[in-house]
Parts: sequence; structure tokens; C-alpha cells
Amino acid sequence: MYDFAPAADADKATLYADLLSAADALTRDEPDAVANMANLSALIWQFLPDLNWAGFYRMVEDDLVLGPFQGKAACIRIPLGRGVCGTAAQTRETQLVADVHAFPGHIACDAASASEIVVPVVHDGRLIGVLDLDSPRPARFDSADQQGLEELVARIAGRIG
Repeated sequence: MYDFAPAADADKATLYADLLSAADALTRDEPDAVANMANLSALIWQFLPDLNWAGFYRMVEDDLVLGPFQGKAACIRIPLGRGVCGTAAQTRETQLVADVHAFPGHIACDAASASEIVVPVVHDGRLIGVLDLDSPRPARFDSADQQGLEELVARIAGRIG
């Protein structure tokens, strides 16, 4: 059994270092991509405050298809270039969105979402999918979150693809 817990008073750098360590421990020896995505979604949900959705969309043929997540039921398929997730997948660049309602073509799976960050997951030059986090709080995510999540994705990309 694993018992990972973030420190209640940790700054973001410490929080992400602890998250990365926990993610590494959970996924290092597990070859199943879906199991790893499921555990990573749960870890992110546990470690990062003020989220209402955390999970993965997997690249399947020409669409992003819903993968393991924590939160309310979500959109199942997202075309490349559509919404925040589709834009991140198409550009292969992290999308840090302070106000989702101002993002052109935003797809509202949960009306409570106010801000979002989506990190593309690329391994050996192949787009595997995206890591998507939503928050009910406007401007919840910042450059420290982007750096921490990009580091996490870089570490685990080969374990989920």
C-alpha cells in the first residue's frame, strides 16, 4: 500500500518535488499505461489544491479520447485544435489559461471550471495525449505550476505511452 501525502504548508517547489517523487515511485516499475495514468490522476488530485478535474486525454487516431481522471464526467472526444486540450495537442505546447471563458473555442465539460492548464505528453517524438487540470478558481495556475507539471510529464511520458 502506498501512503503519499503532501505537506500542508509546503511551497509550490516542495509540493511539486514531492509529487514528482511520489509519481516516480508509483510508475517506475509498472508497465501498464492505463494503470499509471489512473494513479497519476489520483496523485495530482491529492497533491494539488483547488482542482475540480485532473486527468488524461489519450491520442487515439486523430482525436483526443478521455483517459483516467478524477472529477465529474467529462467530454469523451476532442478534435485536435479544438478547446484548450485540442490546442495543446495540436501545438504540442502547454496551454496556461487564467480565464477559460476568454479562450476561443473553450469546451465546457464542467461549468464550474474557471481556469485550466494542459500539458502535452510527447514520448520519442510521438504525441501520446495531454494532461489536463481544471480549477473553479480563476487564474489558479501559474508559471510554477507549468514548470512542475511539465517536469512531471517529461518524467512519466514513457510510462504512459
